[in-house]
Amino acid sequence: MEDLLRSLAPQVLGALVRRYGHFGTAEDATQEALIAAAAQWPAEGVPENPRGWLIRVASYKLTDLLRGEQARAARQQQWQQYQWQPPEPVGGDQDDSLILLFMCCHPSLPVAGQIALTLRAVGGLTTAEIARAFLVPEDTMARRITRAKQRIKDSGVPFSMPHDVAERLNAVLHVLYLIFTEGYASIRADLSLEAIRLARLARRLLPDDGEVAALLALMLLTEARRAARLDARGDLVPLESQDRALWNAAFVKEGTKLVTAALTRGPAGPYGLQAAIAALHDEDPVDWPQITALYELLIAASPDNPVIRLNHAVAVAMTRGPRAGLALLDALEPVDYRHAAARAHLLELAGDLPAAAEAYRAAAARAPSLRHQRYLLSRISS
Repeated sequence: MEDLLRSLAPQVLGALVRRYGHFGTAEDATQEALIAAAAQWPAEGVPENPRGWLIRVASYKLTDLLRGEQARAARQQQWQQYQWQPPEPVGGDQDDSLILLFMCCHPSLPVAGQIALTLRAVGGLTTAEIARAFLVPEDTMARRITRAKQRIKDSGVPFSMPHDVAERLNAVLHVLYLIFTEGYASIRADLSLEAIRLARLARRLLPDDGEVAALLALMLLTEARRAARLDARGDLVPLESQDRALWNAAFVKEGTKLVTAALTRGPAGPYGLQAAIAALHDEDPVDWPQITALYELLIAASPDNPVIRLNHAVAVAMTRGPRAGLALLDALEPVDYRHAAARAHLLELAGDLPAAAEAYRAAAARAPSLRHQRYLLSRISS
């Protein structure tokens, strides 16, 4: 029941926004319809057309909410924009989820607002859940979501597929990628799996787009390693030391199939290249020369991305020796603890243990969590 309502929620919200506008009120009406379904369906059974049932109930809830607004003198002018219409026929199969996703990733919004609104409106997460995921107070996240909704309203953007689909799709994929990486870096499986669910939704709605398929592949191939990332004590286990028997074989198989198909459609985009790298990391032995070549293609596409350049330096070290990688790494401007951690690792491979220990301490001092700090400090004594 929970999975069904979760999958239908963005479709219902999209249908209401398309017909009536007013994103915020439509979202409230959708939530009330979902609550009604959760209360009635277990006792009365799931309707033959659950999506239609929800749209119909949400439409009437929306009417009640707007009539409530009409009663308030302060909102009298706002009410003039709305004219009640009977709910549209709900027998069709139109799914407005993709339009809703594009709307949440509107270019007028800051990235933080895009992420929050996507998780709230399309992902169905509560404000409290989103706040916990990004380690901010709930009232801070509530204000962020409210500002995002207001900015969309003020933009006057119609509820329809945008004309600049390619440009806006990049924003959508970027938001989904950020949601996933936040969940994976913070070891929040719920957030990573929600990003995968939304990526599956995007692929279902855009089955012929190679970058959509590649992003889903990248997520699956990375998420497949989750069970092996921590040892029995909860400490981090580096990729090369992980027990591959613990990896999610179904995710590896699906991700490999997706990226293979995506790469046959034409030149690979950024997500295609990253997915191909992830697939090579999942092989045993790892093909470092090919990974190095793929990172060089990524650098050509994104020359100013410091993380790509850092990863390229590590790949070069694994291909041509640690000193070659260190030469590239030392030419980069440090961005965060990962630079010192990579430098420490390469110094260790080069046999310069005193310098490696110093670099590990520097990385640990800037680590984002105690778990990362423990791992980096443990490398000094190993």
